[in-house]
Amino acid sequence: MALETGNTTFDHKSFLKHLTHLPGVYRMLAGDGSVLYVGKAKDLKRRVSSYFTRALNRRIQLMVAKIQAIEVTVTHTEAEALILENNLIKSLKPKYNILLRDDKSYPYIFLSTDTFPRLAYHRGKRKAKGRFFGPYPNAGSMRETLQLMQKLFPVRQCDDTFYNNRSRPCLQYQIKRCGAPCVGLISEQSYAEDVRDAVLFLEGKTAEVIEGLVQRMEVASEALEFEQAARLRDQIAALSRIQEKQYITGERGDLDILACNIKGGAVCVQLFFIRNGRNLGNKAFYPSTAGVDKEAEILAAFIAQYYIGKHIPAEILVSHSPDDRSLLQEVLSQESGRQVKVRTQVRGNRAQWLRMASQNAALSVDAKLASKAGMRSRLEALQKGLDLESVPGRMECFDISHTSGELTVASCVVFDSNGPLKTDYRRFNIEGIQGGDDYAAMAQALSRRYTRIQAGEGQLPDILFIDGGKGQLHAAAEVLKELAVIGVLLVGVAKGPDRRAGMEQLFLLGSERPIILPADSPALHLIQQIRDEAHRFAITGHRQRRNKSRNTSVLEQISGIGAKRRQRLLKHFGGIQGIARAGIGDFERVEGISRKLAEQIYAVFHEE
Repeated sequence: MALETGNTTFDHKSFLKHLTHLPGVYRMLAGDGSVLYVGKAKDLKRRVSSYFTRALNRRIQLMVAKIQAIEVTVTHTEAEALILENNLIKSLKPKYNILLRDDKSYPYIFLSTDTFPRLAYHRGKRKAKGRFFGPYPNAGSMRETLQLMQKLFPVRQCDDTFYNNRSRPCLQYQIKRCGAPCVGLISEQSYAEDVRDAVLFLEGKTAEVIEGLVQRMEVASEALEFEQAARLRDQIAALSRIQEKQYITGERGDLDILACNIKGGAVCVQLFFIRNGRNLGNKAFYPSTAGVDKEAEILAAFIAQYYIGKHIPAEILVSHSPDDRSLLQEVLSQESGRQVKVRTQVRGNRAQWLRMASQNAALSVDAKLASKAGMRSRLEALQKGLDLESVPGRMECFDISHTSGELTVASCVVFDSNGPLKTDYRRFNIEGIQGGDDYAAMAQALSRRYTRIQAGEGQLPDILFIDGGKGQLHAAAEVLKELAVIGVLLVGVAKGPDRRAGMEQLFLLGSERPIILPADSPALHLIQQIRDEAHRFAITGHRQRRNKSRNTSVLEQISGIGAKRRQRLLKHFGGIQGIARAGIGDFERVEGISRKLAEQIYAVFHEE
């Protein structure tokens, strides 16, 4: 149902006469057809009428003044309306709704169903046959758990292609992080025991794991298998330490803790993940609130947008009782297929964890405000230092990375008034140039980047920083001139005498003398941060490209090092890291390694 008018004022009285009292969703539209706001209602007529018949705050007044049409969708129940409202907000992103910006899927740990199962990182739809554990707040906490699992339970984490094509154990076996089922060095029964312990650990049943390990340690000790008993003892000690750090007293199931804090226009929602009694970590969200300043209203919108369509724990603890709490509980229970409780009033350990989440939310808001204020002062200092007409809103910086001219990668990083804008970062694999020609590499990267922007695939920066002096600056200027890019200030950032930080020289086109900012200048600190970020991003990209090209062991690339010598070296030094640290004399002590071969090995691991 919709009513559209060509007039500047929306005829709400005529529209409301025919509006139903049934539950549903309403969409308020601007003159250009864009959606201003999406809402749900138990009684559509009563709810929509309230926008035109009661006193409104300034934010809602501004929105109502822009309404040129209203569309409604009738649903059977208010619960259906909540789900539809959530889907429309996610797809339409209305200007006046509270929006959860981070709506990506979250990572899980996946256990396959093979004869020798593998543990792996998983993100996305859970369609594969096997078990999923999580979700984890971010990839970092999930990888940390996988690394911990490798130390505690030698269950393979390699992919199936790598596993199925092994003729000898990999380094994970050498450092006792895997039982090497790929080459039959562990029985199916022993491996199954390790998998069982890993599953119990991920299920939060660490006490049961420890109890089983104690029994196996006693059996090994009685059988005089002291090396095995010592390994089990160390495993028990490590698990006990982890249990002390990660577990919440008295908790056994899944629990999320949500806290909201508002200050100075900044909003943070802190989410703590508790799974099977284990604290998997926390994540901070900074939703766009369209001026809403009530924690309860923000939490209500957050819960609907975050949980509908995702894994829902049995309980959610919140710092402020959300609007429509009973309705949220009803919808979340329907979605999960079991009862879900949203609680505010809690005691004991739960109250302590809720206070901690609230404290984290407050600290995150303070940090964000400080970051915004600091960034603003740096940008104003940059405006003054470069004598600009206005504060720059968008800045880009390019850098080049390669090893002796090979596998060159160029990076482009982007900063705006909030700091790094990582979604706009780009890398370019440079091809078809003379190795080591940084000018040609820079020209190719700039050409590829700004050709796309000129075609409408991006936004031009106010300032383009180039890592280098006059030569690099003029080379960049030629590229922009060829592409007819105008309105971008080019700034060359040269290292200065002795390449010391704080001595950088800034070169502008047409200026003979460089600009030298004081070492304590906020503007210089910003330029250093942008340049260093471009450098880091370029090096990371180059290393990834180099590692991808080297799909064989470093040792396999050395002439004269066959399978037997590789095995001797790995055993002698305990792995590739030990080899990398060794000297020429150390290599000579290994059977079959001559002085000449020792020098070759050393050179490979210490190349400039």
